[in-house]
Amino acid sequence: LQNHILMAVHPPLLYLGYVGMTVPFAFAIGAIVSNEATSNDWAILSRRWMLASWGFLTAAIIAGMWWSYEVLGWGGYWAWDPVENASFLPWLTATAYLHSVMVQERRNMLRLWTLNLCVATFVLTILGTFLTRSGILSSVHAFTTGSIGYYFLGFIAVVLAATLVLVAGHSDRIRTEGRLGGAASRETVFLLNNLFLTAVMLTVLVGTLYPLIAEAVRGVKVSVGEPFFNRMAVPAMVALIFLMGVGPSLPWGSTTWADARKRLAPPLAGAAVMLAIALAVGTRGIYALLTFTFVGYAAMGNLREYWIGMRARRRAHGESWGMALARLVRGNRRRYGGYVAHIGILFVAVGIAASSTFRTEREATLLPGESLSVSGKTVRLRNVWGREEPQRSVIGATLDVIGKDGKTDGTLEPRMNFYRVSDQPVPTPDVRSNIKGDLYVNLMAFEANGANATIKVIVEPLVPWIWFGGFVIVIGSVIGMFHGGRRSVTAATSPGM
Repeated sequence: LQNHILMAVHPPLLYLGYVGMTVPFAFAIGAIVSNEATSNDWAILSRRWMLASWGFLTAAIIAGMWWSYEVLGWGGYWAWDPVENASFLPWLTATAYLHSVMVQERRNMLRLWTLNLCVATFVLTILGTFLTRSGILSSVHAFTTGSIGYYFLGFIAVVLAATLVLVAGHSDRIRTEGRLGGAASRETVFLLNNLFLTAVMLTVLVGTLYPLIAEAVRGVKVSVGEPFFNRMAVPAMVALIFLMGVGPSLPWGSTTWADARKRLAPPLAGAAVMLAIALAVGTRGIYALLTFTFVGYAAMGNLREYWIGMRARRRAHGESWGMALARLVRGNRRRYGGYVAHIGILFVAVGIAASSTFRTEREATLLPGESLSVSGKTVRLRNVWGREEPQRSVIGATLDVIGKDGKTDGTLEPRMNFYRVSDQPVPTPDVRSNIKGDLYVNLMAFEANGANATIKVIVEPLVPWIWFGGFVIVIGSVIGMFHGGRRSVTAATSPGM
């Protein structure tokens, strides 16, 4: 935990994300108790709080991924670890809430569903805290042991029971009268979005809790690993990328199929370009191909919304392109902040798909002066060294990065850290990043006299796009938070809006 500055960033961000989600939950429960749940005002007021918490949680997840990648030495950033999943679960329901509350506001629909998403998000933050703090898990992310876990379980049970009673007792009044405008409408896409997000959440929840339940009930250890999550959750996540392009292109309410086809056709150009690029660089996996294709479609669909708005402002007001963009976003920050967040998610999707598909690695034992090449990247071992630090002993290797011209183009220094309180060394890789991807080098073993070292070299394309995409998502949440006001419910539900 001392090896990277992100450990000073990740926990506070996670705390702010978790704690912030108590405010929308309080709004929801307060609305029920005070008989105000029949109004949409509680959801509209709580939306900004949920968006802020969602932004903090997004930043926390990305920072945690980055820390895992930079520090743990395995060359990955997401392992479907139970505690990783614990932070992902409320993120999924909060994302569903942010879309559902827009349908509630604009079409006077999904009020009960939105309320349940708000409650589920809060309960999942408590569940995540329980998994981390109870000692029930053996994980690099989990801490402490003791009886505190029973208190968390009791609190979760009380919240669920009380909420169930409250919602059941007021369900008739909470129901909304709105109806879907048609199959080709934005609210229908948002409904599908919610269904897929919920399906992913339930899949991750079952995969995370099943081993714990099996061990508690049957006394046997069951492992649910990465293959299960990839097989069950990835298809729905790929579909969500496609919906990110469809939703912005369709209007609220009903429209004709001819108009829908006209709106949905232009982004196909982006899909075709991305598919061609993916095939040209050798992508073969079906989900990777679909991810790149849908990213192209969604990117074109979201950027097209900016283009349409900017062009309209230029025609109406004669503004420059830059001024038109600034005033367009300023006039509807919630909408265009959402599109910015979409674009950030697309960056993350491309980074994950590319690094997973085209990752190459090689491990070898090198003598000083010997080289190792992977995917056109070459490193040469210069020497093995050691030093004492106040809290640890460090053994490291210095490797020269050799450019295509045969000259040295920088150095990398992966290390092993030995702490007095542990018998196991903690590896610290060294990573060289650029826009194309990462050169990732880890020290696996060494001779005590420094005669040789075992080095693993990993080349992972586009990994920095994940971190950049996370930053863009957070920027989108900030833009969406600071809008000038809220729509009146009456205006939102009037015909033609």
